[in-house]
Amino acid sequence: MKNWLKNVGPGVLVSAAFIGPGTVTVCTLAGVNFQYALLWALLLSVIACVILQEMAARLGIIAQKGLSECIREEIKNPMLKVLAIILIFSAIVIGNAAYEAGNITGAVLGITAITSPLTLEIGDFTLNLWSVIVGAIAFALLAIGNYKILERVFIALVALMSISFLITAFLTKPDFFQVLKGLFIPTTGSAGILTVIALVGTTVVPYNLFLHASLVGEKWKLPSDLKIARRELSIAIVLGGLVSMAIVITAAVPNLDTVTSAADLAVGLKPLFGDYATLFIAVGLLAAGITSSITAPLAAAYVVKGCLGWEKGLKSLKFKSVWAVILLMGVFFSSLQLKPVEIIQFAQIANGLLLPIIAMFLFWIVNRSSVMGKYRNTLRQNILGIVIIGITIFLGAKSIYTVLEGI
Repeated sequence: MKNWLKNVGPGVLVSAAFIGPGTVTVCTLAGVNFQYALLWALLLSVIACVILQEMAARLGIIAQKGLSECIREEIKNPMLKVLAIILIFSAIVIGNAAYEAGNITGAVLGITAITSPLTLEIGDFTLNLWSVIVGAIAFALLAIGNYKILERVFIALVALMSISFLITAFLTKPDFFQVLKGLFIPTTGSAGILTVIALVGTTVVPYNLFLHASLVGEKWKLPSDLKIARRELSIAIVLGGLVSMAIVITAAVPNLDTVTSAADLAVGLKPLFGDYATLFIAVGLLAAGITSSITAPLAAAYVVKGCLGWEKGLKSLKFKSVWAVILLMGVFFSSLQLKPVEIIQFAQIANGLLLPIIAMFLFWIVNRSSVMGKYRNTLRQNILGIVIIGITIFLGAKSIYTVLEGI
């Protein structure tokens, strides 16, 4: 563990990225509606996430390039190249802009659980100043353009988030036999299948594959670093999975039956152990919101960089302009308390298509000797990859069907 802490880095950022307010809310509703029965879905999602993120990390270290850059260079057919770039660009950039409002709103929910609302009346609009403050914090951290500083901030926030949710879960005194049963015995009815899809989909996030492949190149340069990177990402993602499971366990408390969001979870737990529950949940939600508010714009900037073939990264003006636009759109929608429903629907459809497609692109590239050399996939990695791609195709199809059904 001491060596892992010394080499901690991109894996923690990936873990922080998938535990956003959306994950907190999905896990909360899973616990309220199904108690411990869907913990197996989180276990499955953690395994899938480790397998795919290992491929992305290996690509980043060996090729010293991002995933979108490799896709652009390796697809030789001009028509297919343009179609791939348009799909990736639209789904990640537009999708992240839509979800950024949710990330910032989630952080604000954490703040307002322990403080008073902070608003400003502008004509007919009510401006949420907490959204602006959260956006300013994310902007300042990204503007520094220093990977090591970002890494340290994320480590601190992930530690804060993990401690908050794990302590809260422990305080609920769960039935450990039922927890183990939920982990290792898959059960779900027709009503729970969509929640299973949501749990897996909120953990195996398409933009994390781009983010991880790009960030490992900022930290590690040699093939000999692969062993360290694998250990770091495995521990970080498993820790993220434990945090998600802790949220489910917390929400599975018997007296919670009217919870509709993570903010309600804090209020619902108050009779159990007083204001401490509100404090722990609020801090965890705030940390989850801020980390995702930083990673979503950062991932979008790396995708654009790779798609358009920009040479420079974190400190270049073009790179900064991309994440700044994503962040400002998130602040705008969050501060005015708008719900960009049509954009989010587009993002859901695009991401439903994107995850299996990106997984297949990644699978294809890490099997190419011209890119990976002797570090291309082994037979075991290919078998695991095919299984995961099959799962992502099923999830993608179901998520698209669900969105279209609701239109």
